Amino acid sequence: MKTVTSLALKDPALAVRALARTDLADVVAIDAAIEGRSRKAYVERRLAAAMGEPKLHAQFAACRGDELVGYILARVLMGEFGREQPALRLEMVGVSPTVRGLGAGQQLYDALTQWAGRHGIAELRTAAHWNDTSMVHWLDAMGFVLAPGLILGCPVDDREPEPETEEQIVVPFGQGPGHEIDFGLPQANDHERHAMGRPEVRAMVTADLREIVRIDRSITGRDRTDYIASRLGEAMDDSAIRVSLAARQDGAIVGHLMARADLGDFGRTAAVAVIDTIGVDPAYARHGVGRALLRQLFANLGALCVDSVETVVAHDDLPMLAFFQAHGFAPTQRLPFVRLLGGKQT
Repeated sequence: MKTVTSLALKDPALAVRALARTDLADVVAIDAAIEGRSRKAYVERRLAAAMGEPKLHAQFAACRGDELVGYILARVLMGEFGREQPALRLEMVGVSPTVRGLGAGQQLYDALTQWAGRHGIAELRTAAHWNDTSMVHWLDAMGFVLAPGLILGCPVDDREPEPETEEQIVVPFGQGPGHEIDFGLPQANDHERHAMGRPEVRAMVTADLREIVRIDRSITGRDRTDYIASRLGEAMDDSAIRVSLAARQDGAIVGHLMARADLGDFGRTAAVAVIDTIGVDPAYARHGVGRALLRQLFANLGALCVDSVETVVAHDDLPMLAFFQAHGFAPTQRLPFVRLLGGKQT
């Protein structure tokens, strides 16, 4: 995801249109010129996902005559990381060296923001490596600023997660990661905890939806059935893209975790899974449910040859920072960026 665009010049011959499946070869070629390697499989999968869920994807091509010279791809975030309002996540942008400095990047960005406006989306989000100066320069030119959060990561190397302590996961009611996890209700004593045993973690199935929604509602205070059902459907359609897990104990669903594999987003050189939704039934807080979900996630991702796991945590969410750090997560070299549309940046 590297490109530099000058805002001083514009080529009147450039036009922007919707990206089509038939543009695959041109996008792959430009991307390979930028990244120094071919990512055909990733681009093909990315375009296929957009065709399968057109309402959740915005992607445009910049053309000069019949020649495709640039592209921009973004995905709608509906409920990831506990968000209440939809946002667009800019995942891929590229401009051919032949038209650098002629405003192609600006025109692509303008098309994306106009699409967002038509769909009631007022926020763009993305990420970039801290020393990717060309990308950071372009984001700055487009009005992005640093987002108030940390991108934490952990390698997938089959390590046993460190045991969690109660101090690391006890937070006030409804104030977990993006209001996704609550560990704060009064808990049973140690004898009762041991009697309940350990949770069993397995892949989510359609029959789990009602219980997952119940847990999510008890934490977030909102009914997010559509979002959860959509992500569950994505996991069942393509288990190589999304991993969705459910923890079961005492005959009931007590926790869930959803992660999506980014197989090339933001110019990555290796497959990374991003945890975007995680929740634990408040009645089972501090029973090792979160630890069991992470352990199974790592096992699944190792089988999928995914190299690392990431998540986004608010910089002031100390309990959640401690929770992830206790399981081997640490700040990555990537920075989160945000651009508010039609409003003042903060």
